[in-house]
Amino acid sequence: MNKRIILTASFFGAVAVLLGAFGAHGLKSLVDGPSLEIWQKGVDYQFYHTFALLYLSTFARYRNKLINIAYFCFTFGIVLFSGSLYLLATRSLTNIGFTEFIGPVTPIGGLLFVLGWIMLFFAAIKDK
Repeated sequence: MNKRIILTASFFGAVAVLLGAFGAHGLKSLVDGPSLEIWQKGVDYQFYHTFALLYLSTFARYRNKLINIAYFCFTFGIVLFSGSLYLLATRSLTNIGFTEFIGPVTPIGGLLFVLGWIMLFFAAIKDK
């Protein structure tokens, strides 16, 4: 198993639990319902791709370039996709003025997720 991938997944998993709890308890009275849904979507996708990273670590023993690409796609996908959703969900609290630039970042993170899954697909085909 690849220690780097497991450490990254462990970090993202712990952060997802904390952010999920914060959204359920801390943000509930501070933002509206649609913003809470956006926040929860970020948490959900962070968890999905944390599990994908953990699964990816089982392939890491092969030193496959596709695994490394998938790792970077999932990792940066979490940062861009979930991170941008967290910022968008809290824009009424943070009063950040650059939300028009954050919105386009979300689909880039989503594209990285798709590329990560495609790389995992090809790594599995390549696996003997």
